[in-house]
Amino acid sequence: MQRLYDFLRRHPMWVDASWAVVLLGISMVGGVAGGYGSPAVAVPLTLLLCLVVALRRRMPEKMLLLAAGVGVAQLITDVKMGPADFAMLVIVYTVAVEGARWASRFALVAGLCAAPMAQLRWSSDQTGMAGNIVLAVLQTVPFALAWVLGDSIRTRRAYFAQLEERAARLEKEREAQSKVAVAAERARIARELHDVVAHNVSVMVVQADGAAYVLDAAPDQAKKALETISSTGRQALAEMRRLLGVLRTGEHQEAGEYVPQPDVQQIEDLVEQCRTSGLPVDFKVEGTPRPLPSGVELTAYRIVQEALTNTRKHGGPNAGASVRLVYFDDGLGLLVEDDGKGAPHELYEEGGFDGRGHGLIGMRERIGMVGGTLDAGPRPGGGFRISALLPLKPAN
Repeated sequence: MQRLYDFLRRHPMWVDASWAVVLLGISMVGGVAGGYGSPAVAVPLTLLLCLVVALRRRMPEKMLLLAAGVGVAQLITDVKMGPADFAMLVIVYTVAVEGARWASRFALVAGLCAAPMAQLRWSSDQTGMAGNIVLAVLQTVPFALAWVLGDSIRTRRAYFAQLEERAARLEKEREAQSKVAVAAERARIARELHDVVAHNVSVMVVQADGAAYVLDAAPDQAKKALETISSTGRQALAEMRRLLGVLRTGEHQEAGEYVPQPDVQQIEDLVEQCRTSGLPVDFKVEGTPRPLPSGVELTAYRIVQEALTNTRKHGGPNAGASVRLVYFDDGLGLLVEDDGKGAPHELYEEGGFDGRGHGLIGMRERIGMVGGTLDAGPRPGGGFRISALLPLKPAN
């Protein structure tokens, strides 16, 4: 039965043609043979009405006009109503469901006029005027019901189509938002990867240079430098594995699952690591420390890390740096300064210390995400200065 139902749904014209054949048989037996009119005229009109049923879904507007023409021909040729006239109800319903709007309105008007005109043409003297009026009203009701049913189904189909379109649009929007989220996550991971690689590799390079310099004169210092290189390299590899692991999955994961989230408390460890690598750093905290949103803590850590990394890269051999954390009532202030020779001026103009937009641009993006402000540029008398203010919100 299910296969038959699916077949009939795929071939609706076959269903209509079958009903047209049934209607033709009933009309021939009970209509034309019953003396409803001259067979020479009634048979062609019956065939045309059966054709209306057969082609009602393929060309509803044309079949409506054909049915209206047949009805007018019946009135003119005095072919009384028979079983084949049921096709007029069918075409009124069909046009109301899926026909053009003009055709639907025309079907309603024609259907409401058909019964009164037929009753007027073939009125019965036995029932009187009142009886004829009642019969005309009763015969008009099926046409009105057919049109109302068809129009309600049309409205329902349009409603469901609108729901499907809205669901499809929402699905596309969700996919687009998911892609945007993945792109944003990967951009964030790229910034994290830049910070990790730039900082740890610069430490390793400085330690390697120092070890090579004192290898013969102070083997103990060289050994200590190599141990620092080893631990720094392992730390960098561990962070890179987590970062690249997210990129390999291709899915938007919570940052805490793969990506390490440094906080403000770890800035002191970062400063100590820089001191071990040979960069003098003065570190101070002013104000009363308090809980910070995780995004603010990560932003503060990465800004200090980026600033110290670039001091090591561009400050020169005798450069020193200072880091200040200031807790205000409504924000966290960061001040990172160095007294080195600094990077060439054109690198500042290009948007980053490394000339590729990963330095200052990355800082501004990070600070912009938490609603903070950044001021960066050369210091009077030499060196570089980075000042940032991050909004301080109470932790939940």
